[in-house]
This record gives sequence, structure tokens and C-alpha cells, in this order.
Amino acid sequence: MIEPLASSETAGAIAHRILVVEGDEERRTELSNLLRDRGYLVQTAKDGGQAHSGFSMYKPDFVILGLILKGETGFEICDRMKQQNDSVPILVLTEIVFEESRKLAARVGADGYMTRPFNADVLLDTIQNIAQQVWERTHLKKPRDEKRIRFDCRCGKKFKVSPTHKGRTLTCPDCGEPIIVPFHD
Repeated sequence: MIEPLASSETAGAIAHRILVVEGDEERRTELSNLLRDRGYLVQTAKDGGQAHSGFSMYKPDFVILGLILKGETGFEICDRMKQQNDSVPILVLTEIVFEESRKLAARVGADGYMTRPFNADVLLDTIQNIAQQVWERTHLKKPRDEKRIRFDCRCGKKFKVSPTHKGRTLTCPDCGEPIIVPFHD
């Protein structure tokens, strides 16, 4: 089992329940076995439908998400998961090495991006580091003077969001259009 960090301030950052979303059965099994061998509780999903129900019902502490899936892409799944709960860290694990893919993953809320093949120890360290960073971002007190980003959809709907959403894509609840959160007011 992976040992928790020593600091009581950051003890909440440790991931125990991981949702693995991977379209390829062999890779999904290999990854889930690796994580189980290291003491994690693992739930798997092979497509968007299973991913979303697993995310809602299983309440994972961490998500490892492939991009090439049947039906929805990993980008779409990541975006929906982050809209549902942005405090759950998401690591994209894929064969896609293009910089545009990395940027899009970051825009839809992915907290990390790794390519295959991967080293098991690097993956496990990455999981801990990302979990720590996301926990600190979402749980430690933010300065009071932190300004909210205000912007409007084309349909007239007004938004006010945290600066942590800069560059991310949101879906307008009124018209359903995707909106990229601006980097400033």
C-alpha cells in the first residue's frame, strides 16, 4: 500500500479509489492490475457511459482516462467529469503525443497528461503528485482578494467563475453551446 504523506495538512491528497477509463481491454486490465497490486481500489470503464456512471456511483479519488474510446472521446468525458466535480484529479494516459492534444486536455480540465509506454513508478509518482496539487488547489484557503472571472455567453447567460477555470471549456446551461473561459475579465 502506498504510504500517506507525513503532513497532516496534506493527508487528504492521497488517492485510494481510482477509476480507470480505457477502451482497450488488454491495457485496461494491465493498468488496473498494476494499481491493485500497489494497494489501490480500482473500478474500470471501457466507454463514456460506463465512465460517467462509475464516476457518479463509485465516487473515485482519481481518474485515469484514455482518449481513444467508443462513442465519446476522452476529452468530452473529462470535460463532463470536471463540470460535475472539479476536485477529482484526472490524468490522461494515451498514445497521442501531439502538443495540440495536450493543450486540449488541459483546456477541458485534465490535471496531467502521460503517454504510453510508461514506467510504472513514474505513473505512481505522477498519481500522487497530481492528487496533491489538486487537493491543495481545491481545499487550501484561497486569498480573499482572488477575483472571479465574469463573462457572458452569446445567448446572454452571465457567468462568474473562479480563476482556476481559465481556459477550460464550459457548456452553457441555457443554450448548450460550449464556452471557453477567458483568461481575464
